[in-house]
Amino acid sequence: MSLHGNLLGPEPTRLPVDPAAAALAAGEDPADVAAANPASSIAWAALAENALAEKHTVAAYAYARTGYHRGLDQLRRNGWKGFGPIPWSHEPNQGFLRALGALMRSAEAIGETDEVERIRGFLADSDPAAAAALGVS
Repeated sequence: MSLHGNLLGPEPTRLPVDPAAAALAAGEDPADVAAANPASSIAWAALAENALAEKHTVAAYAYARTGYHRGLDQLRRNGWKGFGPIPWSHEPNQGFLRALGALMRSAEAIGETDEVERIRGFLADSDPAAAAALGVS
């Protein structure tokens, strides 16, 4: 490491494995998983995505915002300083990024255009591959 650090910007943030991901993959109910793991972004993202699919936009927005804030807390605990890459390819990051994508879709559905634009930029700054993987632009 040089005395000047990484001149290209901060290192990518890679979150630790979220145990809730295994519970969701095993088919457990996202509401039960979120209740047992309230700090889990992926559990809240799953709830938000399910609510969006059922056209429960306001509930989706609330679930997604919770997942987003839980993810921000976890990112900061893992060295993120409010900017820099959050790679989609690192699977434990996907819970936060999914919550962010669900927040964007639900904000768009309720006409919160400023929030949509802010999230669009956040996703692009985090990892352009995330927006593509989430089907948002």
